[in-house]
Amino acid sequence: MKLGYFMMPLHDPTKDYHQALAEDTEAIILADQLGFEEAWVGEHFTSAAEPITSPLLFMATLIARTQRIKFGTGVLCLPQYHPAVVAGYAAMFDHLSEGRFIMGIGPGGLPSDFELFGVMDADRNAMMVESIDMILKIWETEPPYNITNTFWNARVEDWAVDKLGLGRMVKPFQKPHPPIALSALSPNSGTMRFAGKRNWDPISANFIGAWSVASHWRVYDDECRLHNRVAENSRWRVARSIFVAESNEEAENFVMNPGGSFMHYYEYLFDIFERSDLKPAFVAKLGDDANELTANGMVDSFVIRGDAQTVTNQLLEFHNQVGGFGTLLMTAHDWTDKARMRQSMELMATEVMPSINKVLPTSNTD
Repeated sequence: MKLGYFMMPLHDPTKDYHQALAEDTEAIILADQLGFEEAWVGEHFTSAAEPITSPLLFMATLIARTQRIKFGTGVLCLPQYHPAVVAGYAAMFDHLSEGRFIMGIGPGGLPSDFELFGVMDADRNAMMVESIDMILKIWETEPPYNITNTFWNARVEDWAVDKLGLGRMVKPFQKPHPPIALSALSPNSGTMRFAGKRNWDPISANFIGAWSVASHWRVYDDECRLHNRVAENSRWRVARSIFVAESNEEAENFVMNPGGSFMHYYEYLFDIFERSDLKPAFVAKLGDDANELTANGMVDSFVIRGDAQTVTNQLLEFHNQVGGFGTLLMTAHDWTDKARMRQSMELMATEVMPSINKVLPTSNTD
C-alpha cells in the first residue's frame, strides 16, 4: 500500500490566512521528505475554513521545494469555470511539475461556491462531463477549434494563424494527458460508475463509513466489467482521518478534545451536511439512524487513532472491510498543535506503513 496526503484543507476560520498557507506548505514539504507518494489539495472559493482558491497555483509554489511527491487536485470543480481555462492551466502545471500531476476533477461540493457561480440548481454532473470532454478535445486536437456544446462553446477559427502560433492551446507534458481521478462521497456513487466507465482512478472520501467506501468499489468494479476491463484496486485511493501518537491515551485525548482540530473538522462538515439534508449518507454503519448522527459521533467513528501498533491494526481491519485498495490518503487536519501533527505524520510514514506493508501482499489487485 502506498501513502498519500489529502488536504481540503480545513482550518479554524479565524486563523490568519498567511499562517494557514504557511502551515499547508510546511505539511506538504514534510510529506515529501517522509516519502509520501502524493499530495492532494482541494479547491474552495467561499470558505474561510477551506481557503485555497486555486490548488494549481498553491501547488506550483511547491514544485521546486519538493523532490518526488506527485500533486493532485482534489478536485477541480469543473462546473464553475470555462473548460478552456482548465485546459490551459492544467497543461501548464503538468509542464512545470514535469509530469508530477494527477488531475482530480468533480462537480464541486461546497454550496456557497455553487451560489457564487450560479450553479446551485444546475445539472453539475452533466456540466462536469461536458467540461472534461471539452478539455480532452482541446488537448487532443489542433486549431481551428469550433466546439459547440450545451453549457460552453469554444471557437478559434478566424484567428487561427499557424505561422504566428495563434490559436494553439498548450498540450500537457504527460501523453496523452495527466491521469484523471474522480472523488466520491455518496454510497453506490454514480461518480464511481462514471470513473469506471471512463477508466479513470477512483478516490473515496475520509468522512464516510466503511460500508459506503466498500460500495464505491463494487460500483466501480461492476462498471469496469461492463466495458470488458479488469478493475485494478491498486488504482483506488481511500482517504482516512488518522492520528498517531506515542500512546493510545494521548491519541484519544487529542482527537476527542472538544476544542481540537479533529472535532472542528467534523463539526464543520456536520453542519454542512445537516443544512444540505445529506446526513443519511454519512452514518457510520449501514442502517444507523441519520437523526442520531452527531459531529462527536463522526469523530469517534471515522478517526483512526492510537499508537503506531493500534493504528496499524485499525487500518488493516479497515482495509479488509472495504476489500483492499492501493493508496491510503492520510487526511490533513488543522495544525492546532504543530509538533503533534508533524509527529503523527512521521509515525505514520516510519512505523505504521512499514508494519502494514509487512502484512499486506505485494500485489493489491486481487
